Amino acid sequence: MSGLRSMLLLAAASGILVAIAMTILQFFATVPLILQAEVYESAAEAEAPAATAGHDHGAVAMTAAHDHGDEEWEPADGFQRMSLTAVANVVTAIGFGLLLVAASEFAGGIRRWREGFFWGLAGFAVFTLAPGLGLPPELPAMPAAELAPRQVWWVGAVVATAAGLALIVWGRGPAIALLGAALLIAPHLVGAPQPPTHESPVPEDLHHRFVVAVTITNLVFWLLLGYAVAVLRPRFAADLGTPQPRLA
Repeated sequence: MSGLRSMLLLAAASGILVAIAMTILQFFATVPLILQAEVYESAAEAEAPAATAGHDHGAVAMTAAHDHGDEEWEPADGFQRMSLTAVANVVTAIGFGLLLVAASEFAGGIRRWREGFFWGLAGFAVFTLAPGLGLPPELPAMPAAELAPRQVWWVGAVVATAAGLALIVWGRGPAIALLGAALLIAPHLVGAPQPPTHESPVPEDLHHRFVVAVTITNLVFWLLLGYAVAVLRPRFAADLGTPQPRLA
């Protein structure tokens, strides 16, 4: 129980620190792009009723009233949006931190900060790079396939990538390595669910910049998370059942 408690505390401490840095980075890198996309989304929503007004005034009025009643709550720009983003980042970072700590402890623990970077790169490959090749990050007003098939494919890509990397790194023999490589490729041969159309009011250049920004911020997130686990782990090494490592 003490080992499990130490793993939870290590993941929480690392996740909170990294979430703070991630929130600051998002404020400058991704949030401005999301706000730009919301402008295009609002413009497209305003043009839709005007385009159909000459066909059926009654139907348009009923649709507008229905949409107004079903309008979802959204956080206000500024402090409210950033505070909720920070909370979400903390929860996400702690969850990913726990996965990183559990996987690394199973493999013997992260003993140096360089190992933390390698584990961070592995986490980036598993949870961001591989799924992002099939399902790139989306901005508001962008079309997307149905949620359930996308979730199934995303989970399959994550599991296959994690298993493939494990077989390549720890497997013995070329056959195991080839199996690992096949697992890395398999989700992309199947293909991620795609929307019926890719038409969107969001400019392609804006989406491209968003994908790049999200990819870079996630790379920084995973590198910082691996580094934080490596630096903080000596405080919990005794309870984890391994000698305190010497960072170098």
